[in-house]
Amino acid sequence: MDDKNMSFEEAFAKLDEAVKKLSSQDTSLEEAMKSYEEGVAYYKRCAAILDEARQKIEQFKKEEQDEES
Repeated sequence: MDDKNMSFEEAFAKLDEAVKKLSSQDTSLEEAMKSYEEGVAYYKRCAAILDEARQKIEQFKKEEQDEES
């Protein structure tokens, strides 16, 4: 699945997987670096989705306030 089309829940689950791999004592340095890179990408996807949701909520609030005025 393309990361840009990934839902928040999917990205968060992948982020959680990356964190678990990093926390494992059986993870090699190479695997840890890969998990870290993937985790950063999934974190950014989650942050972007949350930011978009925040912007939509702010827009809805503004429209509601404008209607009340």
